[in-house]
Amino acid sequence: MEISGITSLASKISENIAKVIVGKNDVIKLVTTALLAGGHVLLEDVPGTGKTVLAKSLARSVAGDFRRIQFTPDLLPSDVTGTSVFDQQKLEFEFKQGPAFTNILLADEINRATPRTQSALLECMEERQITADGETMPLPAPFFVIATQNPVEIQGTFPLPEAQLDRFLMKLSMGYPEGADAVTLIDRFIEASPLEEITSVATTEEILDAQRSFSKVHVSAPVREYIARLASETRKGADVSLGVSPRGVLAMLRAAQVAAAVEGRAYVLPDDVKMLAPHVFTHRMIMRGGLSMGAAKARERIEQILANTPAPTEDPSLTGMIEA
Repeated sequence: MEISGITSLASKISENIAKVIVGKNDVIKLVTTALLAGGHVLLEDVPGTGKTVLAKSLARSVAGDFRRIQFTPDLLPSDVTGTSVFDQQKLEFEFKQGPAFTNILLADEINRATPRTQSALLECMEERQITADGETMPLPAPFFVIATQNPVEIQGTFPLPEAQLDRFLMKLSMGYPEGADAVTLIDRFIEASPLEEITSVATTEEILDAQRSFSKVHVSAPVREYIARLASETRKGADVSLGVSPRGVLAMLRAAQVAAAVEGRAYVLPDDVKMLAPHVFTHRMIMRGGLSMGAAKARERIEQILANTPAPTEDPSLTGMIEA
């Protein structure tokens, strides 16, 4: 697939989701970018902001298999991955696939499950496979996890460990609709839910083709160095317990390449990196002083790093970058 094909595909998916989700074009574009980059998305926001609706709209936009798991404290790992059942006719155990064997998996309220169940997704998200009873089984391709969690109801929840957070390409927030968007939301849903009316606009083969092709997007040496410097800065400071990992650096690289392709460019700009940093880096930072204000402190630190780290600027010939 050419770069123009990725641009067209992203536009079709985003426009289809926008038929349901009102006034959140930036979030829609980021979710689409994560899908085409082969990453996963964590949606964190207060109840009722449309997290689940966004996930379902994305799933309906792609002609692939979709499963939803409602995470609860009594959910078991086998409820996610599957379990072996004894077949009395064959006198042998047969593995029954769980809902993780799908193309798009909605992990709703993921932080309500125990750490043991949360860990069942680790191998799925990173290696696209499930190991059970000594046998390793590949998951369908593409495989995309979009998880939701509520940051305000902490009773009966289990915060995601750093290892699991690091496996999400992006952490996004929907936010409330403002002004005219709130009125448009009412008008759009007053008679029926538009979610039931949208149909798929992309195939799994197109998604896979895009995931194989975005590596064609050029990333100049100065931009690569810029990404590395930003990641290095996240590990500095007395109030930083954990900075961006090498996995996070590679996640930024992939996300920036797809973001450039979505905009119709065959090369990454520093502005792509700046736009993505709060969504790709923030959840990978663990700040000292407790979890209550950790996310806010991490986002503030990312903004400081972006402001204080010189970015390369594109030269007129488009052949290289010079540092500002």
